[in-house]
Amino acid sequence: MEDQTITEADIEAAERLMGIAYTARERAQMVGNLDGQIASSVARRGVEMPNTVPMALRFDPRLPGFQMPVAVGVSASEPAAPLPDDDADIAFACLPELGAWIRSGALSSRRLTQIYLDRIEQLNPHLFCFATVTADLALAEADAMDALLAKGTCLGPLHGIPYGVKDLFDTKGIVTGWGAEPFQDRVPEADARIVTLLRQAGAVLLGKTTLGALAYNDIWYGGRTRNPFNIEEGASGSSAGSASATAAGLCGFSIGTETLGSITSPSQRCGTTGLRPTFGRVSRAGAMALCWSLDKVGPICRGVEDTALVLDALNGADPADRCTIQAPLAFDAAKGIEGLKLGYLPDAFGEGATDIDRAALAAAKELGIEVVEVSLPDLPYGALMNILYAEAAAAFEHLTLSDLDDTLTWQGDGAWPNTFRKARFLSAVDHVQLDRLRYLVMQALDGLFDEVDALIGPFMTGPMLVASNFTGHPCLHLRAGFDQLGTRSPASLGAGKLTTGEADESGETHRVPQGISLWGRLFEEGTILNIGQALEARLAVAAERPVLPA
Repeated sequence: MEDQTITEADIEAAERLMGIAYTARERAQMVGNLDGQIASSVARRGVEMPNTVPMALRFDPRLPGFQMPVAVGVSASEPAAPLPDDDADIAFACLPELGAWIRSGALSSRRLTQIYLDRIEQLNPHLFCFATVTADLALAEADAMDALLAKGTCLGPLHGIPYGVKDLFDTKGIVTGWGAEPFQDRVPEADARIVTLLRQAGAVLLGKTTLGALAYNDIWYGGRTRNPFNIEEGASGSSAGSASATAAGLCGFSIGTETLGSITSPSQRCGTTGLRPTFGRVSRAGAMALCWSLDKVGPICRGVEDTALVLDALNGADPADRCTIQAPLAFDAAKGIEGLKLGYLPDAFGEGATDIDRAALAAAKELGIEVVEVSLPDLPYGALMNILYAEAAAAFEHLTLSDLDDTLTWQGDGAWPNTFRKARFLSAVDHVQLDRLRYLVMQALDGLFDEVDALIGPFMTGPMLVASNFTGHPCLHLRAGFDQLGTRSPASLGAGKLTTGEADESGETHRVPQGISLWGRLFEEGTILNIGQALEARLAVAAERPVLPA
């Protein structure tokens, strides 16, 4: 048997992995008393902890002195457009229109559901955006919604509207495979909390939308989910199927999750409107945990107002998710934006920004509100990524230690298997210090939003993608324009940040969407939604549809 005795040379080698340096005397002092520390770690690994076991420590985005908004209530628009003759026009309609047609009797939930099921059958073989289609269940739920309406009962603005849910949310008796080979036959015994809430709101479940394996990228055990505007490239991730299906008109809306860009990145790629709510607003009970202090649940839609209606159905604290926070949600589709102050980071619109980014900022300045330059403290925001790596590696430790990580399709340098293995060498002391840095970042963003009501910027604005995900601030990402680009490479976390991929300009180019982000104060999603509505109308690009295979 190989000698397992720790030597001073072992310690010296380990120092290089940690970026520290000890003296020969210090190594000699510790070499004889590391066994207990190692034994404790080994003993802990002997305790089986399923993905459902949370961390004892809970992240709360509220700093001392925070005051919860008091306004409450979601008020939608009341469109009067007649029901179109063409099924595609119905499929791409906004939620207020779909709801109005269903409530008036011009459109039945069954017909709408069948329209989406037919489109899924036609287009899913090209897009790989649905992992499981629950056609019989969807039609049964649609019939139940039609029967309720016939009796005079309407469950709300989502009554009878079909949706897709990311395949990391449990659905009773329906495969929930997390996009990953080790779990592709996993069948849960109960529904996730949000599935229950959406059923109570009258929404109709079409099936499970795809995600990159274990909530990263767009590669899953069934293939690679595609961008409807260019099916030669991936949809980005990890809520790849939700964005792809929504952009392609295969559902009324969809549900995604975000740890670091997993709602906003596929929305950037596929041209959808994604709303990442404040951390703690929506329950994650029954969802796969990737990072307990970072995971967030939100809607992916084709328009700004739609996201408000869906979030309203999801909003609320849940005892089954220890991180949820009871908070009111206020949004009025008719409310103006007069008197608001919008900030932007100048560097975000400098070198590296696109003409679409600058046009979006110019459009914001034409909305009649004050638009001002702001700044953030000089902090190592990117260093926070090691928190994500550590939590994710802990969530799926058993894959690393059992070598089941080898069964995942994506094995690149930036893929989860390599990231999980590297995370074993992260320092626990550094992890505590990172938590303290996170507090400084919370103070930095809190200070920024003392100056402005919202911030506008490109998807990769300075440190905002990382910073706001770690502080829990909400983000709305909406379509801003179109560019002519080549097929883009997959996203990567391997360099310490997420990217939406570099475009290959050497081959055929495609007309693809690009978006702009709005960030807001904690639990004040209504503000960025109202600004987003105004910007959406000004830019006038939300209605364009992808050209899809016949």
